[in-house]
Amino acid sequence: MKKVCVVTSTRAEYGLLRNLIQKIQDDQSLELCLVVTGMHLSQEFGMTVEEIERDNYPIAEKIDILLSGDSPSAISKTMGLASISFSDMFERQKPDILIVLGDRYELLPICACAMNARIPIAHISGGETTEGVVDECIRHCITKMSYLHFPGCEPYRKRIIQLGESPERVFNYGDVGVELVRSMKLLPKTELEQLLHFNLSGAYACVTFHPTTLEDKTAAKQTDELLEAINKFPNMKFIFLKTNSDTGGRIINKKIDQYVSRNNNCIAFQSLSIQTYLSCMKYSSVVIGNSSSGIVEAPTFGVPTINIGDRQKGRLQASSIINCNPIAKDVIEAIKLSQTNRFKDIASNTINPYGSGNTSALIVETIKDFLCENKIDLKKSFYNISYEING
Repeated sequence: MKKVCVVTSTRAEYGLLRNLIQKIQDDQSLELCLVVTGMHLSQEFGMTVEEIERDNYPIAEKIDILLSGDSPSAISKTMGLASISFSDMFERQKPDILIVLGDRYELLPICACAMNARIPIAHISGGETTEGVVDECIRHCITKMSYLHFPGCEPYRKRIIQLGESPERVFNYGDVGVELVRSMKLLPKTELEQLLHFNLSGAYACVTFHPTTLEDKTAAKQTDELLEAINKFPNMKFIFLKTNSDTGGRIINKKIDQYVSRNNNCIAFQSLSIQTYLSCMKYSSVVIGNSSSGIVEAPTFGVPTINIGDRQKGRLQASSIINCNPIAKDVIEAIKLSQTNRFKDIASNTINPYGSGNTSALIVETIKDFLCENKIDLKKSFYNISYEING
C-alpha cells in the first residue's frame, strides 16, 4: 500500500481537493495521509478544520503554522515555521508522494521540505498565470520542484512543458473546480436561505475581493472603490465572502464588516462550506471581485463574472467574464452591463475552457500508475522545446 500525503491549508483549496481525497480514501491500494494546516486551524478565519471533520475524513496531522498578522514579515515567519514543522512531519509520516494544489505561500516551504526528503510531488493547477500576485512566482517554483503535473487546461499544460517539464509527466484532465461544480449536490434555494438567514429573492451578487499582493498598499483604496460602487445598487443584495491571510486581507475584512453593519441588503461570512458557497453562486445574478472562482467555477453555472483589477490577470477566461479597473465608476458600469439581457444570454451560453471531465479519478489513477509501477525517477532531465531563432 502506498501512502499519499495531501496537504490542505485553506477553505477554498479543501473544497477543490475534496473529490480527490475521497478517491484516495476509497482506493484499497492507497493510504490517505491528510495533513491540515494554515487558515484551517485559525479561529479568525473560521476554524474550517471543523468542515473536514464533519466530512469524516481521517486527519493524520494538524500543523499550526499561521502567525497573527498579515504583514510581509509575518508571512515570511509563517513560511519559516512551516519549514520547521513540515520537515518533522515528513520524517514521521514518510509518505510515498505529496499532493498539493495551487500557489499559496505556505506551500512553497512545504514543497521544499518534501524535495529535501526526496518525496515526489504531484502538483495540481500549475501552469497558470496571475500577474498581480506573488502567487505567480510561487506557483512556478512549485512546478519546478514537482514530478507530476495536473494543470486545468491545455494552454497551462503547454506552459509547464515550456518550463522544462517532460510531456510524459504533464496531464491535462481538466480543472478540479469544474469537476466539483458538476458533481456536487447543491442546496435548494429555500434551504440555502434558511442556512444563511438571508432572503435571496430578487437579484443578488456573490462578492469575494482579495488583496493584489504585488501592489503596494492598494487594498484599502480598492475596497473603498468597490463598496462605493456596490452602494449604487440598493435594490440588489450582496453576499460577501471575506478574504484570506494574504498581506492586506485584514484591512479588506474590516471595511466589509463596517459596510455590512450599515446596510441591511448585505451579509458577510468569514467562511462558507464549499457546498454552501457554490449554491450561493448557482442562484446569483453576478459574481463580483477578483477570486479565481469567478474565473473557473462561475462560467459553468452560466453566471456573469466581474473580474476587478490585476489579481487574476493572465488567466484563461470564458466569454462570461467582464474585466474592469478597481475604480468605482468602472465597477458600476460592469455591474450594469452584467445585468443586461444581452450579456446574460452570453453568460448562459458560454463554454468553460477548463473542461468537464472525471478529473480526480484520472489524477488518482495516474499517481497510482507511477507509484505502483515504479516509474518515478527524481533525477529529472530538463525538457527542451525545439524552436527556431529568426534573424
